[in-house]
Amino acid sequence: MEHLPVEVIGNILSRLGAARDVVIASSTCRKWREAWRNHLHTLTFNSNDWPLYHELTRSRLEIIVTQTIFQTNGLQCLSIMMDDVDEFSAAPVIAWLMYTRETLRELHYNVRTTPNINILEICGRQRLEVLALAHNTITGVEPSYQKFPCLRSLSLSYVSVSALDLSIFLTACPKVEVLSLISLDIVMSDPHASMELSTNSLKDIYVEAISLDKIILEADSLEKLQLKDCTLEVFELVSKGKLRLLKIDDVSVIHLDIGESAENLEIVDVSNFTIMWSKFHHMIAKSSKLRRLRLWAVVFDDDDEVVDIETISACFPQLTHLSLSYELREAVIQYGLQGSFQLENVVVLELGWTVISDLFSQWVAGLLERCPNLRKLVIHGVVSETKTHEECQTLAKFTSFIVRLMKKYLKIDVQFEYE
Repeated sequence: MEHLPVEVIGNILSRLGAARDVVIASSTCRKWREAWRNHLHTLTFNSNDWPLYHELTRSRLEIIVTQTIFQTNGLQCLSIMMDDVDEFSAAPVIAWLMYTRETLRELHYNVRTTPNINILEICGRQRLEVLALAHNTITGVEPSYQKFPCLRSLSLSYVSVSALDLSIFLTACPKVEVLSLISLDIVMSDPHASMELSTNSLKDIYVEAISLDKIILEADSLEKLQLKDCTLEVFELVSKGKLRLLKIDDVSVIHLDIGESAENLEIVDVSNFTIMWSKFHHMIAKSSKLRRLRLWAVVFDDDDEVVDIETISACFPQLTHLSLSYELREAVIQYGLQGSFQLENVVVLELGWTVISDLFSQWVAGLLERCPNLRKLVIHGVVSETKTHEECQTLAKFTSFIVRLMKKYLKIDVQFEYE
């Protein structure tokens, strides 16, 4: 250890992350203290790392953080996650950011201050590449092209910001590729709660727990779109067809439009979602490169609608993973599996139920016949704690049926996942 270069020791200390662990390790000897001061590039203050953070007074905590940061030179990644302790005074927090901003590449900031401080103004026009803000307020963003010229990843969680400020902020990040928006408090200047975002560089967007009338996203380079726990009337994507992943989970939306972005889709994952199948299928029908399709716990807007597996086979010839779970009716078996189609490339099939019935057995058997190259079958089921005699009998019949059925498909790996 005594022959290790100080640069290597600096890397070792940086991998520890937690500030308390770094300080303790750096006290080993003079060489390690030098590495801490001059070669440490990552430092994390997280109130969950050390219980005493919650017992210290605000002023004492501010002193500890200040002394620790000010003994370093050239920090590249600073993480201050202290939202569940007392609010800090603005002055020391500003001092931390001013001291480190010229060398910082990553800033993860979750600090409550009195008064609120303008992070964008302090850290703008620097070399920041990753910015994650939480429990903060963003106001009065000025139009300024390339205020964050190097920023590639932006995450906003529980942040209060107007739709206009967010739009302006995004245009000030000409290289941003990853955007995460979680539980934002969107401040609206007009009664129509709409938000328009435009970016040429964005490749990956994740939106969670946001309620708005309308979101219009113009992103020519977008490859991944993920929506979760959102309530929207309209979501429109304007793009140039580079979208590869579409994931929707527990979203309420009246009008969903991805325009001409479906041609290169490879993964479509929809769960806990009410859909009009004919309309949804039309939206993704041109996705001839689709490899994974998941329709899980979906509810159909029209009770008479049926997912036509033959159409899936024809539209998505490269499909390798198929996951289906929705309410089964006689029509699903009669019309959903009609025709002599084959899902030639499907190697993994996942099927699920919420209420077990004899129809499920027929459905499983019908799909197995149409997957000649299947390697793995996963059955998902919900088993209630209190079961009637009839439910027990139905589950027993299904188990016996699967045992008999799989004797025909000995090369298929069968798994059961019950909850």
